[in-house]
Amino acid sequence: MRTIERVVARGVVKTYGATAALRGVNATIEAGRLTLIEGANGSGKSTLLGILGTVIRPTSGSLDYEPLGDDVGTARGTIGWLSHESLAYPDLSGRQNVELAAGFHGLDAHEAWRHAEERFELGSFALRPLRTCSRGQRQRIALARALVHQPSLVLLDEPTTGLDRAGVARLLAVVDAEVERGAAVVVVSHEPEVFRERAAARLVLERGRVVTSAS
Repeated sequence: MRTIERVVARGVVKTYGATAALRGVNATIEAGRLTLIEGANGSGKSTLLGILGTVIRPTSGSLDYEPLGDDVGTARGTIGWLSHESLAYPDLSGRQNVELAAGFHGLDAHEAWRHAEERFELGSFALRPLRTCSRGQRQRIALARALVHQPSLVLLDEPTTGLDRAGVARLLAVVDAEVERGAAVVVVSHEPEVFRERAAARLVLERGRVVTSAS
């Protein structure tokens, strides 16, 4: 599988009618490090994450997924996304959700499940319909599903929501492992202090503009 080594956003603008969500954003996301995106509600954080993840098309500007260029189709296959909501199938079990994602990426479903079960400590709850699981349990399953194919670009949208202290610690251990593996990890969070020690780069947005960009 071809991998993403760097994502470069140049002059990215996104408008919804008369509302500008992003106003000429320039940013570089590097492999092997955590980039933290901060900002108040409505600053454009989730819109930028959606554009990086190819699910939102910018109104203008460009994104290069180096060395893939602007090949969005190929880039999409090596992106792992953890949304604010799990977006998993509620009537399928956790295991079925993970195995289904593995199949989409051409992986052996049984082997993918075995690895995910061990890594994310997925107990008997993962054999129940997802809708019967707690928020923290759904989060673990969603994270396992997002990372099943070892993506080179990992996007995490408000990943600590609903997690207790143990859940946050488990999440941070996974983030550390993904960075160590060489993935480019991008986090959007209303609790940025959880990630700041780990962040090699920070982007602070205000009304759709980057007001702070630091490494």
